[in-house]
Formats: sequence, structure tokens, C-alpha cells
Amino acid sequence: MAKKREIYSCSKCEMILEALTDGNTAECCGNEMQMLVENTKEASLEKHVPVIEKTDGGYKVMVGSIPHPMEEAHYIQWIELNEGDKAQIKFMSPGQEPIAEFKTEASEVSAREYCNLHGLWKTN
Repeated sequence: MAKKREIYSCSKCEMILEALTDGNTAECCGNEMQMLVENTKEASLEKHVPVIEKTDGGYKVMVGSIPHPMEEAHYIQWIELNEGDKAQIKFMSPGQEPIAEFKTEASEVSAREYCNLHGLWKTN
């Protein structure tokens, strides 16, 4: 059963979706989609855990303690800032910096991002 805010992936067409409500099992291409588990521990040379920095009027989220590659074959597809029952997202493309700035007055936030090769990551 799909739960609100979970991220799912299709193993055939690689479509990604975020459940906005609790509901039935997510399906795509005639198959059940796989729920992605958020990684929090670095295990490769590329750094993936989002780093959040408070700014005037919001937050800056950088992917990794050193910038993540943003190449055609390996890049961050999106960065999401979660603030309680709200979320903001920035979609990324190869060649961009793996950084997103979000305007919010929220005092408690978390972030997650999706790497096309290494999956879903979130702040610790």
C-alpha cells in the first residue's frame, strides 16, 4: 500500500512518483512500482547526502559535502525541501550546480534528493 510522501520507481520505464495521499499499490508498465528507501550514509566517492544551510529568508540545499557531478550520465534530478506539511522542489539538469535555494520562514526543515544512478537520499 502506498503511503503519503513515499517515492516510487518503475523498473521498466524508470518513472519516479511521489505519493500525495495514502492509497493502493503504485503500478506502472503493468508492474508494481518499487518504493525507494532514503539513503543517509555515504558509501561512494560522490557525495549524496543533502547539506542544508540557513540563508536570509530561507535555506540553501547543496548535494554532498563536495559538489556532486552533474554530467549527462550522472546527475541530480531534483532536490526537495520539506517543512512539516509543506514541500518545495527544484528540478535539475546536467550542467547545473547541484544547489537549490528555497524561500520559507519554517524553522525546522529536512531535504532529500534523487540521483539518477544512486537513488534517493535525505538529510540525517
